[in-house]
Amino acid sequence: MSTSFLREGPMPYCKGCGHALVARQLAQALGSLGLEPHDVVVTSDIGCVGLVDPIFPAVHTVHTIHGRSTAVATGAVLADTLLGDGRLKNIVMIGDGGASIGLLHLTQAALLNVDVTVLLHNNMLYGMTGGQHSALTPERFATTTTPGGNWVPAIDMEQLLRGCHAGFFARLVATDGALAGVIADAIRYPGFALVEVLELCTGYGVPLNHLDGKALRAIAAEQGWSLGVRFRRDDRPPYHAAYRKRFPVGAPTPPGDGDGTSRGPDTGAASPARRHGGDRHGNGGARAWHRVTRPVGVVIAGSAGERVQTAAAVLAQAALAAGLHGVQKNDYPVTVGSGFSLSEVTISPHPILYTGIEHPEAVIVTSTDGVREIKGRGDLGRLASNGLVIADETIAADLASQRTIAVPLRATLTPRFAALGAVAGWLDGSGILDHEAMTDAIAALAGDEAPAFEHAAATGRSLVASAMAWSA
Repeated sequence: MSTSFLREGPMPYCKGCGHALVARQLAQALGSLGLEPHDVVVTSDIGCVGLVDPIFPAVHTVHTIHGRSTAVATGAVLADTLLGDGRLKNIVMIGDGGASIGLLHLTQAALLNVDVTVLLHNNMLYGMTGGQHSALTPERFATTTTPGGNWVPAIDMEQLLRGCHAGFFARLVATDGALAGVIADAIRYPGFALVEVLELCTGYGVPLNHLDGKALRAIAAEQGWSLGVRFRRDDRPPYHAAYRKRFPVGAPTPPGDGDGTSRGPDTGAASPARRHGGDRHGNGGARAWHRVTRPVGVVIAGSAGERVQTAAAVLAQAALAAGLHGVQKNDYPVTVGSGFSLSEVTISPHPILYTGIEHPEAVIVTSTDGVREIKGRGDLGRLASNGLVIADETIAADLASQRTIAVPLRATLTPRFAALGAVAGWLDGSGILDHEAMTDAIAALAGDEAPAFEHAAATGRSLVASAMAWSA
């Protein structure tokens, strides 16, 4: 077994937890495939299974929220296989709780036949949050919410995925000696593959059901769950192969079709497709819509529901429209619909390998929620030497920065467009992107609201310009 994948030392799980066995078997499978750690991505879900991230220190890891791991991994795989060289192997680590919450993400990945391997850690309950039952809890299995035994049938993942035309499915117990080999086969499979691993939660499942290590096979037999590799079909191409056949390299993507990318005939490299005026990447090359020579980072903060992240998406899309690279990273509290909303956007003429912003060129703040978050993060103290803070006039004094420009964003644009107006104003003042890039981004993202977005952007440019002239 290769030791280059797994961290030495104790596992972060309860004694006897099957998660540790799966982690070890995954490391063995990766080693047997001869993969380099930097070519592997482990995308983990919430709950006990999410503790896996630090024990695979040499691979790329992505920790997601409840049930979303498969969706995040699907996006990463599509980006890599359609826009990159398809080198990465993405493994999803999800529990039965996360699978219950994100069930549609699993079924959609199977329907697409996207090249991702899902390791479903089925200990038949929610382990981290108190031992509650899940959609995969077998009948008669006791949990903290079904102390007398569950009387609702569990989802049969094999039958579900057969109905979704999945390519590969296996079900084994965590102690099965063949597990590493089956995981390796699943990773090697070119489409969607799921390995369901039956385990026991020693914190809840074992004591509540008075089980021992021999119980898993009996439970499987009682539920009618057959073990082993249950099916593999090779009659469906993986999604990226089907997409390439439909949209060959060099052919522009029709508006509204496919994934919104086109491929330049000169290099075959993927680039953002314009919604108007045809393909931007013809023989004449990209239009000169930018003057960016190095990475530029922007932090936008405000309140939930006020389109902070939409404004950030427009900025990132504008960068793509100008032929640049762009990433957007969002943050918000667990309340989701209330409290702060924050986005970080980095744009660069080169591939972005690190998404953190050490010294933002601009900090945009539109509400008191945003002020609290910006202060807590220390963004103002890390502002670039030539950086600028654009804040709504009602909160500018709270930011205590000599480089703060107070702008009547909320009063003039309404809270829904305050962030977008500030972004447009900063872009205009900095001069790094032309208006056409933002117009292209708005056309791509705003749909029927494009005229309102355009009006907000134009108004924001005027407001910020006036505020900057006054402050100068």
